[in-house]
Amino acid sequence: MLEIGTKAPEFTLPDQNGEMRSLSDYKGQKVILYFYPKDMTSGCTSQACTFGELFPQFREKGAVIIGVSKDTVASHKKFEEKYGLPFTLLSDTELEVIKAYDVWKEKKMFGKPSMGVVRSTYLIDEEGTIVKAFDKVKASENPSQMLKEL
Repeated sequence: MLEIGTKAPEFTLPDQNGEMRSLSDYKGQKVILYFYPKDMTSGCTSQACTFGELFPQFREKGAVIIGVSKDTVASHKKFEEKYGLPFTLLSDTELEVIKAYDVWKEKKMFGKPSMGVVRSTYLIDEEGTIVKAFDKVKASENPSQMLKEL
């Protein structure tokens, strides 16, 4: 995880509509930047849908939500449409941002090590500074946890 108090690394990635989005586009707003392993899986769907349900409350607090995974733009579009997600999903197929935010780690599945995205969430303030950082978050609890952090 990146350290609290450091400047969040700038990035530009395509969203679920193929439009390029940069962290600097959100200057002046709080950003919930969450990294997740894969579209359409149970944990990731639970997390995304709960962020979607709480979306109006995040907006009231002046925050935007951005989800990032290594899935393609097309996969993100299907995910957004299937679940009616009201926030931005960014496609990082080259793992540049995932690695810059230090969430690409060795994981064990059935005892076998492999590399993958560790479910992690950053709260970035209006000036682009990391103010909170959580790794190995529980998918179902993370959205409520982040709302409380605001």
